[in-house]
Amino acid sequence: MFALVLSMGMAVLAGGLHHQAAASERRLPTSDAEIKMSFSPLVKQTAPTVVNIFTKKVVTSRPANPFMNDPFFSQFFGNRFGGAFGAPRQRIERSLGSGVIVSPDGTIVTNRHVIDGASEIRVVLHDRREFDAKLVGADERTDLAVLKLIDVQDALPTLKLGDSDDVEVGDLVLAIGNPFGVGQTVTSGIVSALARAGVTGQDYQSFIQTDAAINPGNSGGALIDMNGDLVGVNSAIFTKSGGSNGIGFAIPVNMVKVVMRGLISGDLRRPWLGASGQTVTADLARSLELERPGGVLINAVHPQSPASRAGLKAGDVVIAVNGLEVDDPNGLRFRIATLEAAGDAVLTVLRDGKKQDISVPLEVAPETPARDETVIGGRNPFGSAKVANLNPALADELGIDTLITGVIVLEVPGNSLARQARLKPGDLITEVNKTRIGSVDDLKKALRKGEKGRNWSIAVKRDGKILTADYTL
Repeated sequence: MFALVLSMGMAVLAGGLHHQAAASERRLPTSDAEIKMSFSPLVKQTAPTVVNIFTKKVVTSRPANPFMNDPFFSQFFGNRFGGAFGAPRQRIERSLGSGVIVSPDGTIVTNRHVIDGASEIRVVLHDRREFDAKLVGADERTDLAVLKLIDVQDALPTLKLGDSDDVEVGDLVLAIGNPFGVGQTVTSGIVSALARAGVTGQDYQSFIQTDAAINPGNSGGALIDMNGDLVGVNSAIFTKSGGSNGIGFAIPVNMVKVVMRGLISGDLRRPWLGASGQTVTADLARSLELERPGGVLINAVHPQSPASRAGLKAGDVVIAVNGLEVDDPNGLRFRIATLEAAGDAVLTVLRDGKKQDISVPLEVAPETPARDETVIGGRNPFGSAKVANLNPALADELGIDTLITGVIVLEVPGNSLARQARLKPGDLITEVNKTRIGSVDDLKKALRKGEKGRNWSIAVKRDGKILTADYTL
């Protein structure tokens, strides 16, 4: 019995010595096969380029007037007595997020919503150094922003920008950020889908979807591939609980590159195609005698647009931009938006069943006609509203169809006659007292004529529907 116990003890001792020897011989993976066994070398290479961002924002609020919840008082007095129930109060709101160092001088790319409205921005590096940062520029339409660290003395590590067009479903990726403010965290997963849209309110959506855990605080952090390249900026999660449910979204790095360069130069310009269309569904594909559904059927082309000059026509089906497939109008908009406003883009189209390439010049949307932004005065249903002529440039800024023309409502102040008439920003004014409205000048003339009486009849287009109303003022 003693011999048996002794031999077992020697075996355990030998096992322990073997384990210590193996631990001392650990080394970094040197082959592709070995590197897939551990993400450690990749994390060591990329983690120093991802930062934590902390912001402060001063918010001013006023104690609520209890009578303003009563429809009777609200109708007759509005907010006239809102200040009588207490002085304005200020509070500090704090938020957190992540960012990626893209230049040795301390240039950082992050999400716009991470720093929106911030009065102070503090950045903490991977090595715990802290810097104040200033905002270089932000783009609401893509939810991207660029920061610059202040008083950087030494060159900082940077993350190489990859090519998101090379990303495929099933690729391994790492997400690095600061979830819930616990500190830098690395999660792994795969690319679970591409070209996801309808996720947020931004105009240009073609997200990379991943099951790598992304949580609040990861926004602005890095999504990297197995080469250690940045392929996306983590932006949003799909959740009902506030935590990760296995579906996260990142802005493709090819969009990040264009926006970043524009914000740094102070001249962010997007190309304008000047054509609109619809997704080619299975039913539509059969009616068009196409082999399979996919692409964008062009319905209309602006007569002064680059698309028109290039020869694009209603009835053409756009299937690719510069060799990259497009499946729907959102994908077409995204592909054009990731290009610089210079040179040409090659659109592959199907026309009469035959495939052909069309070279389209990449130009910004024009300011024609002039916006003529005007605040409406006088006693009429549009009183105090700001209106403008809708041109392609303005339509592009507002994220609406650039082929729409007319007079659009931009702002409706509180307690204004326009607010009482229930007008909303985005309304397209079509008629005033049975007079068609095509320009701001048309509207001014109709209002001057109408103010000779008290009765008003107006029509506006909202969400594709014509709404009419009659007023007596």
